Amino acid sequence: MIGFLRGRLAGRRPPTLWLEVGGVGYELEAPMTTFYELPAEGSELVLHTHLVVREDAQTLYGFLHRRDRDLFRTLIRTSGVGPRLALAILSGMPTAEFVRCVQEGEARALTRIPGIGRKTAERLVVELRDRLGTREAAVAAGPAAAEGAGPGGDPVSEAVSALVALGYKPQEAGRMVQGITTEGLGTEEIIRQALQKAVKG
Repeated sequence: MIGFLRGRLAGRRPPTLWLEVGGVGYELEAPMTTFYELPAEGSELVLHTHLVVREDAQTLYGFLHRRDRDLFRTLIRTSGVGPRLALAILSGMPTAEFVRCVQEGEARALTRIPGIGRKTAERLVVELRDRLGTREAAVAAGPAAAEGAGPGGDPVSEAVSALVALGYKPQEAGRMVQGITTEGLGTEEIIRQALQKAVKG
């Protein structure tokens, strides 16, 4: 198991980023909450990782904070939740907010995340309420600062592509960014505002 990687941020295009470690380029998938806090390309950073091995693929997931990686691992051990949905959950709301919703039984708030219907939301509340302690909520980070656009391409198009990768339908993703004043914004800030709008309903 690869627990963490320390290297140079070589590139990013949500939900994928590339980390160069000792001359080897690692491709990782990460939640948007990690992208919001990434340093400039070329900077050194440490990512906490989780490797998912399947018959047809090996996917490495990266997180700036261990608490996010731990929540990811907790989520994928929950019935009906795979890595892709877990990534969408972590992208849809901060860890502290998710923990609060589970502890207070706010299943309705969870249904605003793509891929989570009423039954899944209720199951998450029931299965995770006792497994997510108050300590996790206490140490969870506050709002993160957004970074600029990813490498190359149109930020709006890249934002739509990232939203589709997180589970939204193409038409829905397009509508989400239409109501945002995107001039001068980078890809990750567009995604942030679109996700905030979706969660608020």
